[in-house]
Amino acid sequence: MLMPGMTEMRNETLRVVIVDDNPVVTGTIRQTLNGGGFEVVGCARDGMTGIDMVCALKPDVVLMDIMMPDTDGLEAARLIRKRCPTPVVILTSYESKELIRKASMVGVAAYLVKPPKRNDLERAIYIAVARFEDMNRIMILNKELEKRNMELEEALACIDTLHGLLPICASCKRIKDDKGYWNRIEEYISSRSQAEFSHGICPDCARKLYPGIMDRIDQK
Repeated sequence: MLMPGMTEMRNETLRVVIVDDNPVVTGTIRQTLNGGGFEVVGCARDGMTGIDMVCALKPDVVLMDIMMPDTDGLEAARLIRKRCPTPVVILTSYESKELIRKASMVGVAAYLVKPPKRNDLERAIYIAVARFEDMNRIMILNKELEKRNMELEEALACIDTLHGLLPICASCKRIKDDKGYWNRIEEYISSRSQAEFSHGICPDCARKLYPGIMDRIDQK
């Protein structure tokens, strides 16, 4: 069964870099992959050369040996993930739970036991590319979520919710703050929220203060 997106990948030529210190293995894999939807664009015989090659050529996938001089495959995969993220398929002469755990920790998307069969090799490449794309989508979503959470935290930080009992003068309507000072109600609320006030006068108060003017307005 193909993972989502594999059908589309089969219609594209995937560019491959092989990193293996055994020229026989490299030649066999190159011969197996060239054509049929794959193009081997580079081969390296040690980890550091492989890292530089991947960063320069930007292939779709890397086939990486484990045991190599200079830098082993897991360390090379870790550095590739850090410098130029690319899906990596590990090639190994043996398999173990510990190896799988370490490979997963450095971002390896799939692994194969040597010598890989053509069908297994193709399947591992497609799986690695699909998982890598899924991981990228998850990373983008996580970054967007972190951004939204920061925006929400900043918005909440600007709001000081009023709660509890507020001492308010029955005559002038001033509010007593927690320091014992009496503040005009609009000043008290404005300093603790994003609300702004525009002063006016209600009809009832206008009639009490300006009865003659309001009578003329009512007559009109």
